[in-house]
Amino acid sequence: MDETPQALSRPRRRVYRSAVLTYGPSARDRRLFRLPHLRHPAQAVVLSFLVALAAGTVLLMLPVSVADAPPPGPLPAPVSAAGGAPVVEALFTAASAVFVTGLVVVDTATYWSGFGQVVILGLIQVGGLGIMTFASLLGLLTARRLGFRTRMVTGASLGTLSLGDLRAVLLGVARTALAVETAVAAVVAGRLMITYDYAPGRALWHGAFHAISGFNNAGFALYTDNLMGFATDPWICLPVATAVILGGLGFPVVLELVRSYRLPARWSLTTKVVLAGTAVLLVVSTTTITALEWTNPGTLGPLDTPGKLLAGFFTAVVARTAGFNSLDVAAMHTQTWFAHDVFMFIGAGPAGTAGGLKITTFSVLLFIIVTEIRGGTAVNMFGRRLPRSLHREATTIALLAVAVVMTGTWILLITTPFSLDQALFEVISAFATVGLSTGITHLLPDGGQLMLAAIMFAGRVGPITVASALALRTRALLYELPKERPLIG
Repeated sequence: MDETPQALSRPRRRVYRSAVLTYGPSARDRRLFRLPHLRHPAQAVVLSFLVALAAGTVLLMLPVSVADAPPPGPLPAPVSAAGGAPVVEALFTAASAVFVTGLVVVDTATYWSGFGQVVILGLIQVGGLGIMTFASLLGLLTARRLGFRTRMVTGASLGTLSLGDLRAVLLGVARTALAVETAVAAVVAGRLMITYDYAPGRALWHGAFHAISGFNNAGFALYTDNLMGFATDPWICLPVATAVILGGLGFPVVLELVRSYRLPARWSLTTKVVLAGTAVLLVVSTTTITALEWTNPGTLGPLDTPGKLLAGFFTAVVARTAGFNSLDVAAMHTQTWFAHDVFMFIGAGPAGTAGGLKITTFSVLLFIIVTEIRGGTAVNMFGRRLPRSLHREATTIALLAVAVVMTGTWILLITTPFSLDQALFEVISAFATVGLSTGITHLLPDGGQLMLAAIMFAGRVGPITVASALALRTRALLYELPKERPLIG
């Protein structure tokens, strides 16, 4: 019997161009399952962030985004001939906001108008949740449905492997973000009204801005000295630190804790690793930073013991990804800068608002090393065996991250007069989307600032995602080469 497509009856015609062989599909089904023509999720994620960056840059270049007469301050206040922000300043600020970093080249509190600050806050919220996550939420709330392509891209950006429960995940992310930001904003606003005599409207605006900036691990503040004026105020620092920690855990972990916080035995490996790693890093970073800066007259030295402990803890929390500062980073010891480098590079949890290498990646690499030293053949973690593909992925991410940091630091050393510790701190802060600085960001040339913006982009999207989006090969090889083992070590 002739089985050519022409001889098949219409209801049973095979769709040879489709990735899935099926009988009698509708036109909608043929469009839905034509996977070879589907844009790679990594490309869609990268493109979405670039579109948001372009839109934010254009909005911040408008004259209405700049204050009428920016007062003199510690940072420059350049204005273009058209009355708006120059392109480099606007692009860098938009990149720092949408990639939830917090590095600034102009003073957020005085340079930008109310409209400009609203634009920055919107970019922080959109960038923190993820462009595709935010767009999918809008589509879900308006059309109440998501297409297959949108679900694939959004699932990739959220780190979920199951597309069936994506609707529940999206709604859970929205509810969690709204709940945390509302609670923190209420506490901070109440404190500002009661203790600092802020007018209700101003207190609510400041509370909302810092709550959103905190949960999204952005580090932008509406004060010239960031949060240094509240270094010893627990009603400001602790709510913001709580928002930073919750945002840094990652959405999958937070949602799992909400669903099954009473059943730790059923927690996923990701949740166990992130919670354990976060606890260990908080203890180690708090102890290290507080001990190193205890007598430093420029940081913890003038504070009393409770104030030192609070400021040390807050600095340790934000050092890994958030970018707020209640202490003068430029006045810290060089040893403290190096400790920051380590904590910033490790970062926080995956699939959330944090940056860095991620706790899970660092933990996998650590367990691989321990297993190799002990002569084991399988890498086990919390009673589970890790697949070998995960070993390669963690190693690839780590090596790409090191390459980005080393290249960026080398370029700054060549093009600027700053020392190695300052350049390394700046680059790691940008890559890990932290936002802390030793005070050199606004002193960098335009080329240096644009390079930091590119590093922030790579750090927020992820080096492996950027590499996947740029890769020319999208098909797996159908053959393997002969094995040969070179000498290692």
